[in-house]
Amino acid sequence: MTRENENGQEKNESVKRNTRKNATEGRGRATRKKEQKMVEGKGNTARTRRTRTTRTTEKTTKLPIKREEKSMIRHNKKTTSLVNIQSEENLPITSNKKHTEIFKKSKLKIIPLGGLHEVGKNITVFEYEDEIVIVDCGLSFPEDDMLGIDLVIPDITYLERNKEKIKGMVITHGHEDHIGALPYVLKEINVPVYGTKLTIGIVKTKLKEHKLLNSVKLNNVEVGDIIKFNKFKVEFIRNTHSIADSCSLALFTPVGIILHTGDFKIDYTPIDGETMDLQRISNLGKEGVTLLMADSTNVERKGHSLSERSIGYTLEKIISKAKGRVIVATFASNIHRMQQIVDASIKNNRKIVFNGRSMENISKVAIELGYLHIPDSEILIIDDLKNYENNQITLITTGSQGEPMASLARIAFSNHRKILIEPNDTFIISASPIPGNDRLISRVINELFRKGADVVYEDLEAVHVSGHACQEELKLIHALTKPKFFIPVHGEYKHLVKHAQIAYSMGMPESNVIIGSIGDVIETDGVSMKIVTQVPSGRVMVDGLGVGDVGSIVLRDRKHLAQDGLIIVVIGIERTANLIVSGPDIISRGFVYVRESEELMEEARQILLDTLQHCSAQELKEWGTLKNKLRDVLSDYIYGKTKRSPMILPIIMEV
Repeated sequence: MTRENENGQEKNESVKRNTRKNATEGRGRATRKKEQKMVEGKGNTARTRRTRTTRTTEKTTKLPIKREEKSMIRHNKKTTSLVNIQSEENLPITSNKKHTEIFKKSKLKIIPLGGLHEVGKNITVFEYEDEIVIVDCGLSFPEDDMLGIDLVIPDITYLERNKEKIKGMVITHGHEDHIGALPYVLKEINVPVYGTKLTIGIVKTKLKEHKLLNSVKLNNVEVGDIIKFNKFKVEFIRNTHSIADSCSLALFTPVGIILHTGDFKIDYTPIDGETMDLQRISNLGKEGVTLLMADSTNVERKGHSLSERSIGYTLEKIISKAKGRVIVATFASNIHRMQQIVDASIKNNRKIVFNGRSMENISKVAIELGYLHIPDSEILIIDDLKNYENNQITLITTGSQGEPMASLARIAFSNHRKILIEPNDTFIISASPIPGNDRLISRVINELFRKGADVVYEDLEAVHVSGHACQEELKLIHALTKPKFFIPVHGEYKHLVKHAQIAYSMGMPESNVIIGSIGDVIETDGVSMKIVTQVPSGRVMVDGLGVGDVGSIVLRDRKHLAQDGLIIVVIGIERTANLIVSGPDIISRGFVYVRESEELMEEARQILLDTLQHCSAQELKEWGTLKNKLRDVLSDYIYGKTKRSPMILPIIMEV
């Protein structure tokens, strides 16, 4: 009885298993039949499409991207289609795992030509196979030892050698350290430029000054737009900074997504109400960010940066209490700062005057494009100042960095043609010093106080907030993006190291962080990343209209002249007889005052005369050799007497 029940149970379980197996097989056969009917119902179209897709994949090693394209279009509220540039070819945007299998032969090159180990001169090259996309093209200002130099721009030798590969230049925002070199670079490599409305508006002004406006193709884009090249797609993502229309960039490449933050801060209460699109950045993190390149300027500052709106109250308080003119020095590009100054001034019945070429140009562009809101009746030109009382005027000027030729310094040192310091003038320096400019600003502030003006600056009142992210904001970007690799950018070496340490603290392996240098070629296939070589790079100095004609040797000579002065030795020689007809005469500039050093000069002259006679006795007639002997003997004598080494320039005239 028991055995029968057991056997019956085993039979029932066997029947159940067979039934399930048959049902599964039946469903499988039904599914395959259904798929076969669908193919047959559509004729050869489906088979052809499938074959064509397979063939394309084998030939070009690319994957279809319909799903990814749709997702990118969906998040873009302002545009309904991709901005198609250069080619209609689809770009494969795949997960990082797929990249390993598909793109084994080619690697992405990231080449910073500026912006590392310095604050300024930002320019980065992204290269894949036969295509180059450039991000930013900025300048920097000369250091103290660059005597006579006006500007410093990046060395673009590598770009000139590969200009046929360059598809375009993408600009994050309109600050000088990101757009300032454009007129000089575009003269050599004329490529399309892409940027937001205000950025392109400022670029137009610069190109017009250089007579390049009609020869360069400028393209306006909006936040959320995607520029499509052959191998790259570049998405503009709204961020907040000290200039309107600033963007971060997402570069969709064959090896993965690269997020370049550009200059940014996370301001939850910006003046224009346009907060940073952290949602989009978070979504990119979920898709998988291969490489993060992030702003490092304020990495040493703990906590969060203050909102631009926070200084509005302070500015209004100072302006309302001012008894005379209010003169505010700030960055010309800080439109939001200018708006707050304007609002506080109008509220206190003051008219607005813009002073300084860059301030006048940028304010005009900002008003025309709708970024700066000022009634026409509230704007005066500088010649109208005499028609108004001092307590009715707010003057917004350039020179917040203490530049000797800028408007603020000229006012302070009484060199301005139309503005003189008057009693009860209040000066507001609404900016923080760029590294290296501290002495220049202090010099101007001291002179303003000396002239009797009231000066308000960052150390006294909260009249400035930075446009760059502090530590907690940087951590947030790292947390949202969860990048595989990280390259800190936009900072001095100490800033890059500190930013790397933040990445380590958040769990990133040290092997996945690269602290690069200008000219490094960083290669990645999405799986690994390393520095492989170097390309020509460095600084090109602009002196007046000369670009690159002043190098290290010229700067050395200028420094030499500045430190020790110049001595010119003039001698007249009858060539055939090898006789001294006149001289040697000694002319000193910047070395000693000749009238007070007659004994020194006479002894120097006698030494030169003895040397000339010695050379004549030896029948030395090669003038190059003679000049060297005169230079050496005079240099030794002067150094022995004065411990100085002036530049010595012998001139021999044939009589």
